[in-house]
Formats: sequence, C-alpha cells, structure tokens
Amino acid sequence: MQSKGKVIGNGIFLAVVFMLTIYGVFHGEDLGAMMEAIRDVEKWKLIPGAALVFFFIWGESIILWYMMRSFGIRLKKRICFLFSSVGFFFSCITPSASGGQPMQIYYMKKEKIPIPVATVILMVVTITYKLVLVVIGVGVFVFGRGFRERYLGEVLPVFYLGVALNVFCVTFMTVLVFHPVLAEIILTRGMRWLEKLRFLRHKEERTEKLRKAMEVYRETASYLEAHKKVILGVILITFIQRFALFAVTWVVYLSLGLTGTAMWDVVMLQAVVSVSVDMLPLPGGMGISEALFLRMFPSVFGEMLLPAMVLSRGLGYYSQLLISAVFTAVAQVYYMLRHK
Repeated sequence: MQSKGKVIGNGIFLAVVFMLTIYGVFHGEDLGAMMEAIRDVEKWKLIPGAALVFFFIWGESIILWYMMRSFGIRLKKRICFLFSSVGFFFSCITPSASGGQPMQIYYMKKEKIPIPVATVILMVVTITYKLVLVVIGVGVFVFGRGFRERYLGEVLPVFYLGVALNVFCVTFMTVLVFHPVLAEIILTRGMRWLEKLRFLRHKEERTEKLRKAMEVYRETASYLEAHKKVILGVILITFIQRFALFAVTWVVYLSLGLTGTAMWDVVMLQAVVSVSVDMLPLPGGMGISEALFLRMFPSVFGEMLLPAMVLSRGLGYYSQLLISAVFTAVAQVYYMLRHK
C-alpha cells in the first residue's frame, strides 16, 4: 500500500491540477451558454458513451483473466474486474499513472498470486498498452498527412513529442525484455556514472533493486517467447479496448445532433490526444487533454466546442474515475470482510 504521506501528496497534486484546469478552460467563457447547451442534450444518447467506458475497464480485466490462465491461475472474471478497476483508479489520480500497477499487485497478493507472476502480467499489459499508441502515432505520422494538415496545425509539436516519447518508451522496454544482459550493463554503467558525478549517492539497495528489476524483465522475455498466441490475443483485445474509449467522443458528437464529420476522423482525433498526453506527468493528462481538445476539434464541433469538451472529458475520464473508484471501494470492502 502507498504511504499516507504519498497518498496525501498525490491528493493535493490532483486537486491543484484540477483547479488550474478549471480556471484555464473556463476563464472568460460564457458558462451559462455552455450549461444550457449541455442541458439541451438528450441524456439517454450519452448512455452508449458510459457503456464504452465500462467496456474499456472490463477489457483489461479480460486481459488479466486471460493471461492468468496461461500461468495456471484460475480466478473469476469479477475478481479480475476489481484488479482492473483498482489499476485505473490509481492511474487516474497519480502522475504518469504511476500508482496503478503497484496497487494492482497489492490486491493480487490477497489472492496469493506470486509477485513475480503479477509483475510479468502487468509488464505485458503496459507494453501492449503503449504499443497501441505507438501504432496510432506512427500511422498518423506516416500515412496521415492530410489528416494532420486538416486538424492538428499548431498542436503538431505536442503530437510529435508524444509519439517520440511513446516510441522511446516501447523501444526501451523491448530492449529491457529481449536484451536484458545489454540493458543491465547500460543501466549499471549509467547508475555508476551518475554516482561518480554525485547526482546519486552510492547505495547497495539501489543496485539490488536494479538486479531484481532485471530478473523481472528476463521472466517477461521467457513468457513472451513461450506464449506468442496469448500475446497476439492481448494485443487484439487492447486495440479494441483503446478504440472503445476513443469512440466516446463520437457518442458525444452524435448526442449534440451534429453531422458532417466522419466517425473515423473524430475517433482518430481523440486517439491523437491520448498519444500526445500519455507520457506527460499529469494525472489522467488533466489540463493538457482539455487544451488539446479545444485546439483540435473546432472544425468538428464549431460553436458546441466547449460543451463537447466537457461531455467528452466527463465521460472519457471523470466517469472512468468514478466507476473505477466505486469498484476500488468494493475491492477494499470485499477483501476486508473476507479477511475478517
């Protein structure tokens, strides 16, 4: 479990980012007109959007269930859904989504799942999750010249930065997994170099943590080599899962009664937002996601841009936060009662 100090610190950071986001987005805007536009939306038309968010969370639970079976671990799907909810909740509220996987491992331990197994499973989930964004980003970069010129314009530097960071992350993780000896040499020498320059103090504990981390990467490599069909299935599910979340913005587009823009353009624009903000150290990409939406979607939503942003982020991020928070509370109560 995270320490109380870290939880409080993350909570304060989240609150500050949220307040700055609210100020940055709504300062100088006609809030009355925005609220009226949102009230005019037929709320039942937004139900498919909430269903897509639920499907997004459920999708990871199926991946966890599927991979655990490959380890011979038989868990019910509803338990895996609790693990998934815990991961998304803590990813939503921590910078760079750093809190999700440690908390998932914490709850997996309650099912007596070995930490090395849980770590390997979550490592594969992370790699495939990032891989989808890399495929989208590189695809838009290579094949989407007209799309970029039509919609991205001034946000291209942010998009290119997001693609570069995701490509670097996936490449680095791939090297760690498939060339662990080379990666260990690079990281060990890098750590010694930082210690020599006195950016880091020499600590044996840090060296031991690095050794244990490299062992996880070796185990991940062995798993990937032995379960190629499982990995292909995980990649396919991850693509479907991710595009389900991107399609929430299309649901908002339809709910506002708008026409004239192809579904694919709307979904891919939302995908570009995710590619651009995924590696930035902000909880849920808060602040930058709203800013990018307002700069990328004017030609799509026109005068309804601000209500569309509120509804899209409300469904895509805040309802995800709410749903995962509810089931994280369910997980806590369930394991507390089972322990008693």
